[in-house]
Amino acid sequence: MTEATLLTTRALLLDMDGTLVNSDAAVERVWRGWAAEHGVDPERAIRLGRGRQGYATMATLLPDRPLAENLADNRRLLAQEVEDTEGVVPIPGAPEFLHAIAAAPHALVTSASLALAEARMGAAGLMVPELRITAESVGASKPDPEGFLKAAAELGFAPADCLVLEDSVAGVSAARAAGMPVLGIGAHLADSAPTARVPDLTAVGVELLPGGEVRLRLAPRLG
Repeated sequence: MTEATLLTTRALLLDMDGTLVNSDAAVERVWRGWAAEHGVDPERAIRLGRGRQGYATMATLLPDRPLAENLADNRRLLAQEVEDTEGVVPIPGAPEFLHAIAAAPHALVTSASLALAEARMGAAGLMVPELRITAESVGASKPDPEGFLKAAAELGFAPADCLVLEDSVAGVSAARAAGMPVLGIGAHLADSAPTARVPDLTAVGVELLPGGEVRLRLAPRLG
C-alpha cells in the first residue's frame, strides 16, 4: 500500500460530466443519433467529445463542414441533452465532496451550456456552485484554457493557486495550459498525466485549513 497523497490549494475548479455527474448514458444516446445522421463512427464521436463543446467535436469529425452547420447542430443536441436526463446520477462521493467544500472558493467549469449544467446537476441531486463558467461564458472550447483562467480571475486567485478536477484528456490539457495542477478523476485520462488521479470522489477527503487553504487527502492505492 502506498501512502496517501496530499494536495493543497486555495481554490477548486470543477468539471461536471465525468467528474461530478455520470451522464454517459444520455451523452451516448444523443451522440449516437447524431453520428448515424452523418455517417461517422459513433465510438469515435463519443471518445472525442469528452470534455469538449459539441461544435468542436463536430469540426474534428467533419473538417470540411461549415462552422454555421456545426453550431446549429450543437444547439440542437444541447436542447436534446437538457431534456434527456434519464440515467444521470452523481459520481460516487460527489454529494459529500460538494458539501465538504461548500465554504471554500470553488467554481463549476464545464463545456455544457448553463441550462444543461443545471439540468444534469439537478437530476443528480447535486448543489450547483454559485460561480458557473459554462459554454456561454467562453469563446473557445477545452482544451483551450479560457474557462479555467476566467474562473480563477472571477474567484480572485492566480492560476497556480487553483486546483482543477477533471476527467477528460481535453480538460486536463486545458488545466495544464492554464498553469494549474489537476486532479484526474476516473478512467478516461489516457496519457494526459494529471498531477494526481483517483477513481472517483470517494477517494478524496477534504480539510479546510485555518489560513483559508483546502487540503485534499487522496486515499492510497492498493498494490
